[in-house]
Amino acid sequence: MDILQIVGLGLAVTFLVLVLKEKSPVFAVVVTLFAAAMIFIMLVDQIRLVLDMLQKMAESAHLNGVYVATILKIIGIAYVAEFGAQIAREAGQGSLAGKIELAGKVAILVLAVPILTSIVETVMNIMPQMGGG
Repeated sequence: MDILQIVGLGLAVTFLVLVLKEKSPVFAVVVTLFAAAMIFIMLVDQIRLVLDMLQKMAESAHLNGVYVATILKIIGIAYVAEFGAQIAREAGQGSLAGKIELAGKVAILVLAVPILTSIVETVMNIMPQMGGG
């Protein structure tokens, strides 16, 4: 992946879409979606490298794999929701974009609850027991 290729593709598609919006707004959205998918495909190898590095770091730190997987899922949800919201906004659907962002936040919250619960339980176990005796 070369950032210059991605930026070049992005700029070329931007100019193309500006021209197409006047004559065929629907086709302009299709071209935008196609370009977004192409950029994502160009990034897949880099994403895989980052995931592999994070996995190796987690293993060397002896972290629970469930927590690492959950954090990676949360990051993925954030990126996918942002991607979807940007596409919806580009298509003039600001309200739909907001709903996509809300869905992403709720999905992240659902995944984060078990981690937060574990943290609270750990803190409670570390703290000296309060109370009389």
